[in-house]
Amino acid sequence: MNFLFAWRYFKAKKSTNAINVIAWVSVIAITLITAAFIVLLSVFNGFEGLVKSLYSSFYPSLRVGAEAGKVIQVSPEQFAKLDSIKSIRAWSTVIEEKALVQNADIQTIVYLKGVDENYEDVTEVPNKMIRGKFLIGDADTAGIILGSGIENALAVDVERTAFPLTVYLFRRGININVVDPYQSFSADNVYASGTFFIQQDIDNKYAITNIGFMKRMMGLKEDEYGSIEIGLNEDVNPERVKDQLQQIFPKGYVVETRYEQNKSLYSVMRLEKWAIYGILTLMLIVAAFTMIGALTMLVLEKQKDIQVLKAMGANRVLIQKIFLSEGFLLAGIGAVSGIILGGSICWAQVQFKLIKIQGGTFLIDYYPVKVVPSDFLLVAATVTIVAVIASWFPSKKGAMQPIELKS
Repeated sequence: MNFLFAWRYFKAKKSTNAINVIAWVSVIAITLITAAFIVLLSVFNGFEGLVKSLYSSFYPSLRVGAEAGKVIQVSPEQFAKLDSIKSIRAWSTVIEEKALVQNADIQTIVYLKGVDENYEDVTEVPNKMIRGKFLIGDADTAGIILGSGIENALAVDVERTAFPLTVYLFRRGININVVDPYQSFSADNVYASGTFFIQQDIDNKYAITNIGFMKRMMGLKEDEYGSIEIGLNEDVNPERVKDQLQQIFPKGYVVETRYEQNKSLYSVMRLEKWAIYGILTLMLIVAAFTMIGALTMLVLEKQKDIQVLKAMGANRVLIQKIFLSEGFLLAGIGAVSGIILGGSICWAQVQFKLIKIQGGTFLIDYYPVKVVPSDFLLVAATVTIVAVIASWFPSKKGAMQPIELKS
């Protein structure tokens, strides 16, 4: 019955045309803001998914590293136990260290990552090659795969150069010799064999070479490594495998999921999404003031109806529910229209890629969109809460109207 009264009040012609205008303005405002909610959250989900897919191309599903320091010792028994876990697709031993790479007179600092032959099965870096081939060589004749940003910084073309690059690495356990600093690091030539292109932060930072070369240059023992990177089979829960790994690698080791390896990145993306949600919620609250105005004016116009209903036995709760229902009706029409409009825009962007990214410097030339059902529920809940708050005060005022019937 409450919504029946509300629907009749919504359709009925008002004595003051401004009430109709303000009511429709509030509906249109809620529609547009709801659509903006859906579109912006979906675009953010698209970018978030794109960034995560790029980082997952480089960072493994799980990583076993040192709890303190940069080096871990791994026994053959531990490797055997690692092989016994059926959820693991492949694993690769890795050493990562800062190095100076020189091409003639040009030098740059890189994070040099030494990997073994299993690395191609752990990550998707070999599939991200844009020039050359994924050839890391061996301990004596090492190849190096450069990030595209490193390649540009060194002014080298991996497909045309015939000259090697020189790598300088500090030797482990040796202090810097002030008198002769050259005694504190190792230097050797490597041959640029390929270039990968994944994401700017990665491309400008990393180069990949042979782990045997790294161990020789740094003076590491045979059982010493920087970390073990692990690739999992599809549809395997990383947390479950992490628990198994922590039993194999207890004290002195740390096991990290892909999220934990990039915790700051994922935290920032989550904060950005909530910041977008907060800004749009503030816009919705501002739009709700028009609904408050429309309901307040409707209460003033329907004073006689309120008094008649009370004279017929209606209590204050019923009167308040009627005007609350009116607020729900206005917000509901706006929310449903906005969800349909926003969903249609997202569908059109996915199907036809209508809105392009200007500049041509990004990996894709259109705004990515990923529709998540939970976002629709979040938006609907937000509109409902704002509608309740906005309708409460005018409905309360209507319910408090005294009975003053006159002949």
